[in-house]
Amino acid sequence: MTEIFPVIMAGGTGTRLWPLSRRAHPKQFQPLLSEKSMLAETTDRLTAIDGIQLADPMVICGAAHETLVRESFDGETRKLGRMVLEPEGRNTAPVAIIAASLAAEENEDALVLLLPADHHIADPAAFGDAVRKAAAAAEQGYLTTFGIAPSHPETGYGYILRGEPLSDGAYTVEQFVEKPDRETAEAYLKDDRYSWNAGIFLFPARLLLKEAEAHAPEILRASIDALRASMRTTDKIALDAEAFAAVPGDSIDYAIMERTDRAAVIGPVSMGWNDIGSWHAVRELKGATEGHNAADNAIVSNCHNTLVHSDGPLVAAIGLENVVIIATGDAVLVVDADHAQEVKGVIDTLKAAGRDDLL
Repeated sequence: MTEIFPVIMAGGTGTRLWPLSRRAHPKQFQPLLSEKSMLAETTDRLTAIDGIQLADPMVICGAAHETLVRESFDGETRKLGRMVLEPEGRNTAPVAIIAASLAAEENEDALVLLLPADHHIADPAAFGDAVRKAAAAAEQGYLTTFGIAPSHPETGYGYILRGEPLSDGAYTVEQFVEKPDRETAEAYLKDDRYSWNAGIFLFPARLLLKEAEAHAPEILRASIDALRASMRTTDKIALDAEAFAAVPGDSIDYAIMERTDRAAVIGPVSMGWNDIGSWHAVRELKGATEGHNAADNAIVSNCHNTLVHSDGPLVAAIGLENVVIIATGDAVLVVDADHAQEVKGVIDTLKAAGRDDLL
């Protein structure tokens, strides 16, 4: 099987996990669910992909986070390939194009595994199995995306409707579906042809570039221009700021996947996936705190479905239900877990008030 180039997207800001996730230290560099950062967990997960030749992972991140990326690799179980430093965020379509171009430089037949640095996967073996199935479909000439078996009628995710079978676990994409309302999501849950869109992709590098030329030519040309103007060393590529500022921002989903006739979906896959998009998700995965938890600097009594974590003062919580309390040295968040998605509004308020010290 063709060599796979893992490319980890580590450029997000994680605003819904404020106040722990900040511009200078966003969630992918935080140990949210274990003692390791989410980026370190992502790279560790690659060891579950056996039977396939893997290159050392490339990480694409903001220029300000170069040190944090290097600190996430220990050089033994986690070896860093090259880094690509973005002067600013431009969404995932330029990332995919730059990743494909760099992989194709190394191997014209290369497959690219494009995955976020801030997702949780409870079953690495199932993830490895999905990668092998996706690689088989990619070698047939498809841009593959991972579909997750829905566990509940989620309205915060996009969905994928699968079409005709291609190979073991792989299907053509009949339709990409926007985030549905509750009634529609409940209908999708009853129809096993629908899966959540995980935002994980595996594709032939050359095919991605060809489809970008057909469906997103402006993004393709501007991204390649920024790459050509970059400063390169043996292990680092710093994209040219002026050239990259001219790159139109768009997601790989909208710019390419929803327009190509070479899209395939793997699954639905059951691998304990979660995009950790809010404190509600962290609470569900980490579990509620009860008693005296020295690690989380919390005293919790008679609380139910409540998460308390503090990197600052000791927090004592009594008689609460369905609440998340997160404290740092300079900010405290108290939120009903069902409203955790609204934390982004706090960021908007802070920006409007000019409180960059808290962002």
